[in-house]
Amino acid sequence: MTPVARPSPNFDDRPNTTPIDMLVLHYTGMQTPEAALDRLCDAAAKVSAHYLIDEEGTVYALVEEDRRAWHAGVSFWRGATDINARSIGIELVNPGHEFGYREFPPPQMAALKELAVKILDRHPIPARNVVGHADVAPARKTDPGELFDWAGLAAAGIGLWPDGDVSDGDPAEVPAMLSDYGYDVTDAAAAITAFQRHFHPESLDGSADAETAGRLRALLERCGT
Repeated sequence: MTPVARPSPNFDDRPNTTPIDMLVLHYTGMQTPEAALDRLCDAAAKVSAHYLIDEEGTVYALVEEDRRAWHAGVSFWRGATDINARSIGIELVNPGHEFGYREFPPPQMAALKELAVKILDRHPIPARNVVGHADVAPARKTDPGELFDWAGLAAAGIGLWPDGDVSDGDPAEVPAMLSDYGYDVTDAAAAITAFQRHFHPESLDGSADAETAGRLRALLERCGT
């Protein structure tokens, strides 16, 4: 896979002391791939990502990995707030919830897996730090959303999924466990919904049910927390 060069002017230098230890996945949330590329490469927009993958599986390289792309905005994960400084951002072409949200097609997912494996080879990114935009900005964002195949990604060695014995847990423990896993729980309902979009897409009501608690506990056990 050779990415197509489509340089964006929207980047700056990373801090020298900050490791690249996160991979953040987004959807474009725009009506056409061309509109998304144009916006990500428009200096006036002041947004970008390191890569964009269209629905046919073509990968566009927008910002060099050693530079800070502007994709996460106001965000938080595991105590860190400058997520752009420590992450690689990938945009996936998808109209999003505003313009006709749909599943991510197999060619797009295959290209993502191939690219992500290479990124993980280049950078020390823990599995729990492979996240969606909604995970790091739960009160603002919903992408890549509940139709994204996180389980398939984890099966390819990219990120985590609560496999195995996912017994029901105690709903009262969910906010504390979410915080332990990495979420900003200032808005607990938003954090629960973001977790459900990622790990329990059958339930998106923002309530801490027993199965959500069980899946969260299983993930924490896999992380040794």
